[in-house]
Amino acid sequence: MRWLKKYYLELLLVLPMTVYILGFTLVPLIKTVILGFQDRYTGKFSWSTYQALFERPDFIQSIGNTAGISLISLTIQMFLAFVIANVLKQKFHGRAVVRSLVLMPMGIPTIVSGIIALYIFGTSGYFNELLLKLHLITRPVQWLTEGFQGLLVISLADTWKVLPTLVLLLLAGLEGISNEIYEAAAIDGASRWQTLGRITLPLLKPTITMAVLFRAVDVFRIFELPQVLVGQSVPFVATFAYQEYNLNNPNGSGAASTILLAMILTFALLWLKFVDRGAGFADQN
Repeated sequence: MRWLKKYYLELLLVLPMTVYILGFTLVPLIKTVILGFQDRYTGKFSWSTYQALFERPDFIQSIGNTAGISLISLTIQMFLAFVIANVLKQKFHGRAVVRSLVLMPMGIPTIVSGIIALYIFGTSGYFNELLLKLHLITRPVQWLTEGFQGLLVISLADTWKVLPTLVLLLLAGLEGISNEIYEAAAIDGASRWQTLGRITLPLLKPTITMAVLFRAVDVFRIFELPQVLVGQSVPFVATFAYQEYNLNNPNGSGAASTILLAMILTFALLWLKFVDRGAGFADQN
């Protein structure tokens, strides 16, 4: 009772967020997991839903597509964000304007980003028109199709939308590194690559981990862009779960969503175990 009287104001402030998390996040999550372990017709505990899912080629393909686009997107986005953040860290004329331009895609809805990508990579889009005028192709290419090229187009559209957020995260981390460290390294005769590998990356490692996990959660559950660009022709786990629910199969949708959650948690645990182990890049060399 003393503890309640002492912290009653703090508890009142935390209460709305607690109710929100329990009511709109935790409870639906638990119900979704339970649905996946219930038989569609009897409602009893059963593995039949998962067995049926893994017997479907489109679901296996959705897992491969989800893992593939996550790998492609994270690689492209982290590389570009790191390069752009390093450029924006430098002092040059018009830096404020350039920073504002880089942040512009943040204000554009995801669906609008997908429509813009359609205008660019569609059969009669600007990209095919450019390639035709340069005589690099003789007929329009079907970019929005299954396979690597479809995943790449979706990844590029996603990159354009989310890149500003990653740039902001990495830029904040870079600006938190003291210039005195770089000055000391320059005095000791360190090259640019040595400075990058032994100073920048080790000190930026917590920010990189936060950025990777932040983006991984988002890209694993990618939904709007595939729906706009390729529909169900290139299935992902999130779009598969949505389609199953629309087909009046909430148990299959719950099982697919649970598998997606397991994929996200597995990636996060593997990253924390094998990449972010506390030892810096410099200590591993």
